[in-house]
Amino acid sequence: MSTVTSHRTRPPAQPSTLRARRLPLVAVLGIAAGALAVAAAVVYGTGIGGTVLVIVVGLLLYLAGVYAASSAVEGRRQARNRTWSSLIHAAFVLAALPLVSVVWTLVSKGAERFDGNFFNTSMNNIGPRDPEGGAYHAIVGTLEQAGIAALITVPLGVLCAIYIVEYGRGRFAFAIRFFVDVMTGIPSIVAGLFVLAFWVLVVSPWFNDGQPGFSGFAAALALSVLMLPLVVRSTEEMLRLVPAPLREGSYALGVPKWKTILRVVLPTALPGIVTGVMLAIARAAGETAPVLLVAGGTAAINLNPFENNQSSLALFVYQQAGDASKYSPARAWTAALTLVALVLILTIAAKLLARRNRLSR
Repeated sequence: MSTVTSHRTRPPAQPSTLRARRLPLVAVLGIAAGALAVAAAVVYGTGIGGTVLVIVVGLLLYLAGVYAASSAVEGRRQARNRTWSSLIHAAFVLAALPLVSVVWTLVSKGAERFDGNFFNTSMNNIGPRDPEGGAYHAIVGTLEQAGIAALITVPLGVLCAIYIVEYGRGRFAFAIRFFVDVMTGIPSIVAGLFVLAFWVLVVSPWFNDGQPGFSGFAAALALSVLMLPLVVRSTEEMLRLVPAPLREGSYALGVPKWKTILRVVLPTALPGIVTGVMLAIARAAGETAPVLLVAGGTAAINLNPFENNQSSLALFVYQQAGDASKYSPARAWTAALTLVALVLILTIAAKLLARRNRLSR
């Protein structure tokens, strides 16, 4: 008997149907250029607006054009995806434009007086026709006031957060959380008025021969009122992120609760706590109203924050911006650039510490 083996023949290879048609990049760029050209012609031709309106109208025309072209080439599903992606990218660009504009304005206008004289001299004995004069006294005041405010606020804020997370129960803890939330939203001038009414007008005359005592320390007290809710909230959130098994393991070994908090909970949450503290300091360094109300401001260098008036960078910017001298705007822009650079340094340091925070991974 003969066996016949039949071999199945494979059908011829068909082209892959998974490769979809794509809208070329040249077409997308062409649609964008055409949308801006049409928007410019319409806006400038009719005289109804300026550059901002051209960008907005061009964006709308671009989204409509991309959707129409993508629907014809790629299908409606991909067209919707491309349209929403374009809208998200456009929103990011529009949100970044004010920040880029502020940075460019500060750098371009603040670089004029960014020299050694500005950082080594004060405004003492500087007349309206004198191009010299700097912000050394304001820089010293900002560093001292923010430093004293941090020394006052950090222990209070951390201890308050520890109580809320580890011990707080019942109405008293609820009242603390409520007042912390209220303090988070108070305006800075309210904090300045509080310190003015309590410390400057009531307490300081006891130590100043019956006269109100304006000082950098009073400004630090006002700044600490603004920093306290930020420190409490950030520390509270970091403490809540500490895993419960760490506490339970410590309790199982017979370690008291206070030592568990000190040796286990706080070291674990320390990077996040430091981040919140640095952000609070950065916010306090840019406040003007409290310093104006309780420190008064001065043109001379005052290294003693507990006696006589003291200035700050934010107050220096406010004063120079309202001065009639033609050299004052340059000083104001350079002081603003210095203040932003100081805040930026603190913010970068906070971000670097946040990257080391194991709880955020």
